[in-house]
Amino acid sequence: MCKRLQVAIDGPASAGKSTVAKLVAKRFNYVYCDTGAMYRAVTLAALNQGIDPKDDKKVAEIARQIKIDFEPGKTEQRVFLDGKEVTRDIRLPKVAANVSAVAAVPAVREEMTKQQRQIAENGGIVMDGRDIGTTVLPQAPVKIFMVASAYERARRRYAENQAKGINTTSLEELQKAIELRDKKDSTREVSPLTQAPDAIKLDTTNMTIDEVVSEISKIIKKTQDELA
Repeated sequence: MCKRLQVAIDGPASAGKSTVAKLVAKRFNYVYCDTGAMYRAVTLAALNQGIDPKDDKKVAEIARQIKIDFEPGKTEQRVFLDGKEVTRDIRLPKVAANVSAVAAVPAVREEMTKQQRQIAENGGIVMDGRDIGTTVLPQAPVKIFMVASAYERARRRYAENQAKGINTTSLEELQKAIELRDKKDSTREVSPLTQAPDAIKLDTTNMTIDEVVSEISKIIKKTQDELA
C-alpha cells in the first residue's frame, strides 16, 4: 500500500497552483485544501462588514469567528462562508486587491495555519498556497514551487474570468495587479513568498496543465517508492 503523503504546492499568484493541486489530489484520491480561498474568504468577510483590511485586530477577530467550508463542484471547488456560497465573490477584484494585507496579519495566518495543519495531519493531502512548504507543512515530503511569467499568469486569469462571465478587468490591468501582488507577497514580514530549500522548482510558462500534473505525479510516485 502506498504511503499517503503531504504534498505542498507553492508559488506566486495565478501560477495555476489551485487548478493543478485539484487534479493531482483527484489522481491520488487525496484531499485538496485551497488555502488561498481561505484567506480570500477572511478578506471578503472583512469587506462585507465594512472593516478596513488593514485593521489587523478586527480582521484577526473575524478570522477566528467565521466558518469556512469546501464542497466539490462539477467544474470547481465550491467555497462557503458561514454557510453561504462565495465561490465567485472571493475572486472579485476588490478581494484580490486586499487579500495580501489580510494574509500578512500574523494572527490571521496563525489561525488559518492551525486549521490547515489539522486538515493535513493524517497525510493524503494536497495543499497549495504561498508558504505551505516553508511554514504550514515544513515537514511535507513533497514540495513543489510553481512559477510562470507575469504575462502568462495574467493571460490565464483573464481567460478564466472570461469563462466565468467576469469581464470587469482587462488583461493589462490583471498583469499590473499580479506584479504588484508578487511584490507584496515576496516582501511581507510574515511568511513571505519564498521557495523552500528542498522544494522542486517547476516553471509552467510553456507547459500545459496536463504536463504539469504529470510531472508532479511522477515526483509523488517517486517519493512514495522511496518511503515504502
